[in-house]
Amino acid sequence: MKKIINYVKDSYNELVYKVTWPSRAELTNSAVLVLIASIIMALIVWGVDSAFEAILKFFYGLLQTKN
Repeated sequence: MKKIINYVKDSYNELVYKVTWPSRAELTNSAVLVLIASIIMALIVWGVDSAFEAILKFFYGLLQTKN
């Protein structure tokens, strides 16, 4: 039990005294960067999905004209 208590105390001390937390400006910049990267990735996925949809519709259209 003593090991667990020491672990919790050490963890608390490390979080409070040793960890350097980002400033508000750094945090805002990181959040904006993640937002922009997420939007770009969503647009890429949407583009690929739209391309595959168009290709499949084309092939299904060819198959329906043969029947």
